[in-house]
Parts: sequence; C-alpha cells; structure tokens
Amino acid sequence: MTSFALLFTLSAIGVSETVYLIRKRIASEKPICPIGGGCVTVLTSKYSKVFLIPNDVLGLLSYIIISFIAAFLVIGVEPMFVWISALKILVAVASLMSIFLTYLQWRVIHAWCFWCLMSAFTIWLMGIIIIVNNLI
Repeated sequence: MTSFALLFTLSAIGVSETVYLIRKRIASEKPICPIGGGCVTVLTSKYSKVFLIPNDVLGLLSYIIISFIAAFLVIGVEPMFVWISALKILVAVASLMSIFLTYLQWRVIHAWCFWCLMSAFTIWLMGIIIIVNNLI
C-alpha cells in the first residue's frame, strides 16, 4: 500500500511539472531553467512532439492515468491485478520513452532541459518502486 501511495505522490509531482511546461508553452514564455540552460532548445526542437502531440501533454496524460491507477490501488478497487498490470505497462512505456528522450537531449539536441530530466527521474523512480515492490 505504501508503494502505491508513493506512486501517487510522484504522479502528483509529475502533473505539476508538466502543467508548468504546458502553461509556459501556451503563453509563449520561456520556462525557468535552473540547471543546464537548454530548456528552450529542447522544448522547441523537432523532437518535442510525438505524432503531433507535444511531449508535455503526453506526460501529463501519463501522470494523470498513473495517479488514478495508484489511487484505485490505495483504496483497493478490484480487480487489483488489472490495475497493477496497467500500472506496470504504463510506467515501463513511459520509462522507455524517457530513456529515448534523454538520449536525444544528450546525443542529438546537445542541450539539457531541467524539467525534462526531472520528469524522466520521476518516471524512473516510479519504475524502481515497482521493481522493488515486486522483489519484496
């Protein structure tokens, strides 16, 4: 139960990260980039969208779905195995996408986005929690 509450908390952090980026993008404002200074370069690159959908919107949708699933698991909505399976699949896909996008920042775009890395770290931490939860 504690691991599901942690996943819910991390998804809330992810929602706040992505909402911030979406608000800045819609307002045509530069996000604050406390480390790296490459946020604008990354966020305006040709890799900032997947199938015409901005990555921040995809991230927001992922975090919202993860938060709902984690909440269902915390309160015990059945069938639990379906929610756990969906959570594992979603976090695995998001982790792979984060690895790919981090690689693009490193090797293709040659710029680092603080917010993108925070989001990747958030997703990877969720994956670690899921892995550790399965081992116990």
